[in-house]
Amino acid sequence: MASIAKRAKEFAVRHALRGVLRMLPYISDETLLAYAESRLNTIRYPEGRTFMEHLLLQGKRALSEACPACRNKGAANFFVNSLLSGWDRRQAFAKREGFYPPYFFVISPTMRCNLACFGCYAGEYGPGDELSHDVVRRILTEARDIGIFFLTISGGEPFVWPHLLDIVTEFNDIYFQLYTNGTLLDEALIDKLARLGNVLPCISVEGFEAETDSRRGRGAFRRVTEAMRQLREAGVIFGFSATATRQNNDLLVSDEFLRYYSDLGCFIGWYFSYVPVGRGPDLELMPTPEQREHRRARLEEVRYRYPMVLADFWNDGPLIGSCIAGGSSYFHVNAKGDCEPCVFVHFAVDSIKEKSLTEVLRSRFFRDVCRAQPYHRNLLRPCMVIDNPWVLRTLVTRHQARPTHPGAEDVLTDLAAFLDDYARRWAAIADRSWYRDYAQGREQAAKEKVVAAQAEGTRPAVRA
Repeated sequence: MASIAKRAKEFAVRHALRGVLRMLPYISDETLLAYAESRLNTIRYPEGRTFMEHLLLQGKRALSEACPACRNKGAANFFVNSLLSGWDRRQAFAKREGFYPPYFFVISPTMRCNLACFGCYAGEYGPGDELSHDVVRRILTEARDIGIFFLTISGGEPFVWPHLLDIVTEFNDIYFQLYTNGTLLDEALIDKLARLGNVLPCISVEGFEAETDSRRGRGAFRRVTEAMRQLREAGVIFGFSATATRQNNDLLVSDEFLRYYSDLGCFIGWYFSYVPVGRGPDLELMPTPEQREHRRARLEEVRYRYPMVLADFWNDGPLIGSCIAGGSSYFHVNAKGDCEPCVFVHFAVDSIKEKSLTEVLRSRFFRDVCRAQPYHRNLLRPCMVIDNPWVLRTLVTRHQARPTHPGAEDVLTDLAAFLDDYARRWAAIADRSWYRDYAQGREQAAKEKVVAAQAEGTRPAVRA
């Protein structure tokens, strides 16, 4: 009887959702935020609440502008599957295991790529490493069973993997974010994505034409910006992914850059900092601590000025409460099946080919990573690779985690002195910012920021 009641409840919600989708363009922002207030109140950090409010408002706008399939799947997979079906399953998992499963994880089914960009964190994995269709199908089935309805697919280049479209078609109740170089997104593929509705491509850019082509090859910028125009015309929700280096760090947070990609139609923008892992690590490419602080402060200044959701993988610790690796909120399955705490932590104890998803999540390595979080009370120092490298060394040694590709161990040996010095220099800057901007009066400061942004007419931002 309980199962029948549950299915009836989900059917009723789905039916109601169809009506909500028809009315979505006419629902006021205030009504939407009032409806979500109980969920928003569970967020511990005021900055995180403000960010989620912005995400909801931009999500409403993006869904209103999307094609029917993307609008329906985006709403159904996030609101019904993640918050209803997913929540019940997550609760059952927590009751059984003693901890909650992550909200999502990253899977890289292949490391093959049609490009060879310097500094790619995936560049040192063997090109022959690849997960089979059956293995990925089993992983996603297990993920769905424990309440995970959001997956990120990376690589390599996801569109090189021959089973990709079959997987996203079969698992059409899961929402997929794809990190892609964008050069394979032609008209036929974009039309397919518009009909599927459950794929959000995030396209890699380095800036404008000079910066993008210098890393990704001549003509790459022209191809990916044309793909973005076609995605917007087709009503597919998409975003950009940008790797900050010492050369382009300031450009990536400039008004010129943000206005350009906002006008192209990006819904989300992901910022990643170059770190010395992957293909031929070059220490001179890594942004200096001063540049990192500039990027952090600049994103804080402009985050709500543009009709995009902007997120910085290293600098947004205050929004989410520090590191999310090791299964606390996410982890990475690479193309060999190795289960890494993070896409930038190339060490593993378990293989998804040998263990179930639940067995991997309950492994001592992952649980120890979660117990160690936050690694520092200053949430601007969240990372165990570049902010607290001694934590990574301790965890890898304690659990005898193996490097997942040749050279991965360099962060523990040859690069240890550099990373320790970087962490020390960043700490001096981050501690000043933390105690000035976050530690004292965090909630009041967040409220004042929202009021100021509203007074300036910059939040919520809407695209002309």
